Amino acid sequence: MKRVLQIALGIVTSVGGFLEIGSIATAAQAGAAFGYRLAWSIVAGTVCIAFLLEMSGRFAACSGRTIPDALRERFGGPVYLTIVAVMCCVSILVLGAEIGGTAVALQLGTGIALRWWVAPMAVLAWFIVWRGTFGFIENGVSLLGLVTIVFVVAAVSGGPDYGALARGLVPRLPDHRPVHYWYVAVSVLGASISPYLYYFYSSGAIEDKWNVGYLGINRWVAGIGMGFGGFLSVAVMVLAAIVLAPAGREVQHYRDLSDLTTTVLGTPGFWLFVAALGIACLGATLEIALSLAYLLAQGLGWEWGEDMDPRRSARFSLTYTVIIAVAAVIVLAGADPLELTNISMALTAASLPVGVLPFLVLMNDSDYLGDHTNGPLGNAVVLVISVLAMVLGVISIPLQLAGS
Repeated sequence: MKRVLQIALGIVTSVGGFLEIGSIATAAQAGAAFGYRLAWSIVAGTVCIAFLLEMSGRFAACSGRTIPDALRERFGGPVYLTIVAVMCCVSILVLGAEIGGTAVALQLGTGIALRWWVAPMAVLAWFIVWRGTFGFIENGVSLLGLVTIVFVVAAVSGGPDYGALARGLVPRLPDHRPVHYWYVAVSVLGASISPYLYYFYSSGAIEDKWNVGYLGINRWVAGIGMGFGGFLSVAVMVLAAIVLAPAGREVQHYRDLSDLTTTVLGTPGFWLFVAALGIACLGATLEIALSLAYLLAQGLGWEWGEDMDPRRSARFSLTYTVIIAVAAVIVLAGADPLELTNISMALTAASLPVGVLPFLVLMNDSDYLGDHTNGPLGNAVVLVISVLAMVLGVISIPLQLAGS
């Protein structure tokens, strides 16, 4: 019974922690601009992150090692530092978008300008990481994130075209605005396959002292949890196709996103959207800040641990403090949260192979995993989707920016 409860809690936590500002914004943009045609990109990203999450949990359970530590040992300092540099540059932009998302939620709910909420939200996030435990962040905040199920309720109530949705699951060439189509597709992929998810998940497995007895739990959490998280993203896309696309509206501001649930569910839909946006972005803020601190501390051999007294893990604590501050400054400097979301998601997709390919090498190394190395299917799925995301990103990002 204890294991069943662990599986249930893990799945619920994954559902609550999957949908954040990147997933919400890019899925809504996909639905508003192209209806149901980009459903395939959400499915592809969800499949890839489910495989990566399962691999990261399996690596921690079987090797007892952290991914950054193993990366540095296996490939040496220069490769490890390259991965750190790329991930930090991209993820800090994503973190800024998440902090901006929490501020936008409060702006929508109170009418007070976004800039007044950025610093308080950054301080709140820092305080939770500083004083909270890993279990609180992993389970408590993510459980609150279940309010994002409002998107499923609204999508079903809106009466979607299920036939068109089914056809959107098959990749097709665009019939209009091809550059924007591929740019949105790569942004959706980047939002779904954010590397911080599997670094955070793997570090949590080490903090919780997983062993090979947890491999079954790991598969259930990764598969069902991420699968339903992807289902939430599809619901956001469907809502945008129902509410925004027929009116010829696109997502130009976060205010447009609130119309997704308000149009279908009325005033309760508005407040549920505000709650969903604020909680989802706060949860992602905590996970990203911790993931980057894990990445540095584990690879450089520092003391680390969210359950450890910050005074004992001073460099680890200083790292997430500085990271949160830098991300907040980016938003305070005038970066528009929605534009920051778009470009950071696209850059995440374009940079995926930098972190994913060395990780795949580790997952096929029997010195770390013994008899639990990757099979051909897992390698193929992650490799194909990651390389596809990179190619689409490298081609579409410059063209989109030039067109804009």
